[in-house]
Amino acid sequence: MLGVLLVAVGGAIGSVTRYLLGGWVAARYGASFPYGTFIINVTGSFIIGLFLAFAQDRAWLSPYWRLFFAVGFLGGYTTFSTFEYESVKLLQDGEMLLCALYMIGSVVTGAVGAIAGIALGSWI
Repeated sequence: MLGVLLVAVGGAIGSVTRYLLGGWVAARYGASFPYGTFIINVTGSFIIGLFLAFAQDRAWLSPYWRLFFAVGFLGGYTTFSTFEYESVKLLQDGEMLLCALYMIGSVVTGAVGAIAGIALGSWI
């Protein structure tokens, strides 16, 4: 039961963080391209790689932190379903180039973020 509570609280915090950051980015850079979702997906990929690599060999770190942070917070923070929807909307709006850039850029830079996070988490 504690695990469910930790995931729920972490997810709520992650969702609010996503909402606030996405809104801030949209207000700053406009909504013609889903910059907020892009930034959130890349930073989420980096952070999960960093955290799980760091936590992997540290027995002193409670498994509850993994539930709260990796499953809860990052599960609420990252926006893959929004990414998919926005990709389809770009296609529907005839924005083929923007859609391709968004999809490829998100996947490639997300992978780079995860690799960098894993490398840094393993190093520290």
